Amino acid sequence: MQRSITERRSNLKKNIIYIHTHDSGKVLSPYGYDVPTPSLQAFAEESTLFRQAYCVGPTCSPSRAGLLTGMYPHSNGMYGLSQRGFKLHDYNQHLVNFLKSENYHTVLCGIQHEAGKYTDHEEAAQIIGYDKNISADNTDLTERELVEWDYENAYSVSEWLKNVDNDKPFFLSYGLFATHRKFPEEGFEGRQFDSKYVMPPTPLPENETVRDDYAGYLRSATWFDRSFEVVIGTLKAEGLYENSIIIFTTDHGLAFPFGKCTLFDSGIGVSLIMRVPESVMNGEVVEGMVSQIDIFPTLCELIDVEQPSYLQGVSFADMFKTKDLETREEVFAEINYHTSYEPARSIRTKRYKYIRFFDKGYLKVNRTNIDNSESKAFYHENGLDQVAKPEEGLYDLLYDTGERNNLAEDPEYLEVLEDMRRRLNAYQKKTDDPILNGHFDIRPEWKVNKKETYNPSSKDPEDYEVGQIR
Repeated sequence: MQRSITERRSNLKKNIIYIHTHDSGKVLSPYGYDVPTPSLQAFAEESTLFRQAYCVGPTCSPSRAGLLTGMYPHSNGMYGLSQRGFKLHDYNQHLVNFLKSENYHTVLCGIQHEAGKYTDHEEAAQIIGYDKNISADNTDLTERELVEWDYENAYSVSEWLKNVDNDKPFFLSYGLFATHRKFPEEGFEGRQFDSKYVMPPTPLPENETVRDDYAGYLRSATWFDRSFEVVIGTLKAEGLYENSIIIFTTDHGLAFPFGKCTLFDSGIGVSLIMRVPESVMNGEVVEGMVSQIDIFPTLCELIDVEQPSYLQGVSFADMFKTKDLETREEVFAEINYHTSYEPARSIRTKRYKYIRFFDKGYLKVNRTNIDNSESKAFYHENGLDQVAKPEEGLYDLLYDTGERNNLAEDPEYLEVLEDMRRRLNAYQKKTDDPILNGHFDIRPEWKVNKKETYNPSSKDPEDYEVGQIR
């Protein structure tokens, strides 16, 4: 007698569904922001919401590569953006290939950022090792229109789920362009936001220019939320919701000044909402710190397989069983390259943040590492090129949530400073951080802006390091 679909599914490992946005940080409604994401809010209320989740690098490819290899960027080789020539040392260490070895069928739909340009889905799927690519055609779409690709991809996912093979577990990566720049001219179904009545998140200033810019983020978020609704609705309708580990996250903070590509919490703080079937923590929040580098080992424990030896994170699977559990005392993050070279490392505990910049010869803001925008132009008009970075920064996060009061030279905090230095150095030695041996040598295949330039998309060869591809 043929087994029923329900019986066959019950004997399989749990499916893993990885849904991820671009540049959203925690600025979404489940984290208390006035952002129109009701579908994500409804999902959060049925899932486990992590209040203190952090990426390993506040720039797109290093962040995602950290999550998907379970290794820090300086260990897995993704020092910068994949579309600028950076690569993993070994794509066999990618979660996709590990799960394939555990008899998972692996599927890509939409954005990835671990191989080549993030919109080149067909070539990237092959490089990474996915079994199948179901992404819709994005030919001739402008950046402002890529949220429409997100929505079309939601229906590609929906159709695939309706016809999924029930005799094999699957890993599905559904990546969205939203909420990346350039923002769409209209929200989903033409929705608009009056900038007179929006409030940009900390640490952005509250003025008309930035409010207008932030309204674009809100428009983009509506496209994400509607696309998310389509996928979650299909999972429920097809009976897959209760047999799947569902992960929602993003890569790093918002693409605004002092967010993305900074080691402040506005850069490394991320949404992380996970639904594990039958978990007693569904509908609850977790206050303990977790890093995205911990997701790979957590999945190994949740599906009961031995984790590979190269993983550098720690499993937080027990957080789905017990409330108020702590699995980490500290999280680490790093910058090597975004568009320009900016080597920096950070360690964060519940109370303190320590940031160290390793390029002592350039302690100004790397302006190309800030995405072009109206907000960036506003800062530029008000002296952005004169803003200095401290070689060392120490922040008391209890009293200084915006990380603007540097205590590194305050004698009352000397003991804390020395402790954070020791912790950071121990982590760097343990993971063989190459910055301890001197600066990176820029390779010919890497596209790197000069540190002092403004426009990351400049067509002027003089704005790039010598020998770089244009």
